[in-house]
Amino acid sequence: MAFSVGGSNGMRGGRRRFGAGNGTLSEINVVPLVDVVLVLLIIFMLTAHVMEFGLEISVPKTTETRDTAEDLPVVSVTRDAKLFLNEKKVNINQIPEEVAKRFPGSKKVYVKADAEVKFDPVVQVIGVLGRAGLSPLIVTKPDESAGKK
Repeated sequence: MAFSVGGSNGMRGGRRRFGAGNGTLSEINVVPLVDVVLVLLIIFMLTAHVMEFGLEISVPKTTETRDTAEDLPVVSVTRDAKLFLNEKKVNINQIPEEVAKRFPGSKKVYVKADAEVKFDPVVQVIGVLGRAGLSPLIVTKPDESAGKK
């Protein structure tokens, strides 16, 4: 154990101010900061996997359908993502013009998609119809097993 008694520490007259020579460090201790950052990094790495690939969601089947007597245009999306407007092949960018030309005054359009089609083409059709001011109505098939319970 070593002591320093009244030696020269760079001050005049050997006087010491309070806390001037006791050797305190005013540096930040980065070890706890690094620990917190590493824990947060591990948490984000674990949750990024779930966020990137999404969650598996099972969409429920419909149990009730309504019959309508309206004669509306039907945009069909086939299994291989081909688009048809009432059985006539159509480009996705021409759907609003074709609906306006073949069904004047119509503000609603049925969207009928194959069960095996990916969701992206259906969303693109709904987006095009929405931007054109047309209301998309999704065509569903009733669940036959729901009434047999």
